[in-house]
Amino acid sequence: MMQEGRPLDFMRARLQALREAQLHRRLRPELGSSEPWLERDGRRLLNLSSNNYLGLATHPALKAAASQASERYGCGSGSSRLIAGSSDLHAELERRLAHFKGSESALLFNSGYVANVGVITALVGPGDLILSDALNHASIIDGCRLSRATCKVYPHNDSDTVARLLAEARSSGQYRTILVVTDSVFSMDGDIAPLGDLIALCRQYGALLLVDEAHATGCLGPGGRGLLAAVACDDEGVIAVGTLSKALGSFGAFVAGPALLTDYLVNVARPFIFTTALPPPVIAASLAALTLLEEQPVLVERLQANAAYLRRGLQALGFNTLTSSTHIVPVLVGDAGLALKMAARLQDYGVLAVAIRPPTVPAGMARIRASVMAVHERSDLDFALEAFERVGHELELLR
Repeated sequence: MMQEGRPLDFMRARLQALREAQLHRRLRPELGSSEPWLERDGRRLLNLSSNNYLGLATHPALKAAASQASERYGCGSGSSRLIAGSSDLHAELERRLAHFKGSESALLFNSGYVANVGVITALVGPGDLILSDALNHASIIDGCRLSRATCKVYPHNDSDTVARLLAEARSSGQYRTILVVTDSVFSMDGDIAPLGDLIALCRQYGALLLVDEAHATGCLGPGGRGLLAAVACDDEGVIAVGTLSKALGSFGAFVAGPALLTDYLVNVARPFIFTTALPPPVIAASLAALTLLEEQPVLVERLQANAAYLRRGLQALGFNTLTSSTHIVPVLVGDAGLALKMAARLQDYGVLAVAIRPPTVPAGMARIRASVMAVHERSDLDFALEAFERVGHELELLR
């Protein structure tokens, strides 16, 4: 017999379980959340939690471009791209992005999440196989699930396992299409995928490779063009997803690859077909960001120099930064409750660095995720290191 109760009791029970496991989250308003320093509850805090890696989200050029576009085109696109929402601005940004990534063409999506779901579900389905890195972003995981293809998760950055799985899949003759999918920079560990190995394996076994460059676009590779550009890949079976919402300081995402791919996605990718187009002010801001990046590649160098400085400083103090080699610098804590305490104490000392807990990371792998910006000053990073040292000793994380 079914138990009686109020209709939303299942929500109350789940939220209570999250609170007891130190996994409950809530939204908090910020002032200046994209700036190197922000204001929370009337206090000024050093911002080590933004993905505005190059500091472009508040750049005058982006704000001016968005304002001018709103005056000319209005604030919204009004319909999907295939109805009446495709403007000359959209076409220009796609042309610029294709050139930026060294691809034949590019296609805009409304977010990185939507792009991954849209591309994966368009490329594979029942009867196909996906090989997915164990630490891939949630949008990739959901795209794999929604595709209804067989999905095998391989250990993080384990090219040997990918080689074995590809060999077994091809010898079985069971699958029509095989897709290998990976982040290029992993957003919680700050390490990078072995793209050279994966490209070679996919070429050998006739598999597609989808690389999510969300945290590499504008941050790594020649001129900030990403890690695929760093390995000089021009295979038609390699597809890049990038975002406009992190280093480029705007919003939205794109897929870059051969013209055949974008033609296919326009006709098959449901999240593209059935979504209102990105607003013109957003497109204009993204165009301005690309121009700034092309004119000031030193921003990429400054970002990575800041990251290396913070990472070396944390390691010298005795913190475990895992295998980070990028602008994302994790500090492993382990216990979710302890990570929350550390984040709270860091905030007491003027540093906003968020605790990352399951399910975003595996159980027992809670951490503080620090992300630096090109516009942080060296004195800002010294301030952060002093706060980490004090909190590390207070919580007995450092000897």
